[in-house]
Amino acid sequence: MDLKEIQTLIKFISSSKVDEVSIEKKDFKIKIKRNSTVPTQTVTAPIYQAPPVAVNAPTEAPKTEVPAVSNTEEIKSPMIGTFYRKSSPDKPLFVEVGDTIEKGQVICIIEAMKLFNEIESEVSGKIVKVLVDDSQPVEYDQPLFLVEPN
Repeated sequence: MDLKEIQTLIKFISSSKVDEVSIEKKDFKIKIKRNSTVPTQTVTAPIYQAPPVAVNAPTEAPKTEVPAVSNTEEIKSPMIGTFYRKSSPDKPLFVEVGDTIEKGQVICIIEAMKLFNEIESEVSGKIVKVLVDDSQPVEYDQPLFLVEPN
């Protein structure tokens, strides 16, 4: 291998994503490595040690935020999917806070596997709160609306 071939090989390595090349011939051996452009650093941080916890200490489960509105019922999602408050972007919302709804009235759409499912109210009453933002994923049995029944 002559000097021009070695220079060509070096240019190839520097312009490609190859980090290392080794060539062996019967009386010749060459190994070319690219220098790493990313410097390595060792970062040491103090270790945080949690304070000891009493073994018999009572633990409380985290509470979900539910408004303290008396006499309300939740309308829950009957399926997993994406929650929509209107049938298309240019259409009005199905229901808003303060609207009176009837049993069987379409109140939202949940998209599941490219199918748009109209969700009907199971109670009649007044919408007190919408618990999910438009276009957000919902889980099975997740509360969607708070309704004050008639």
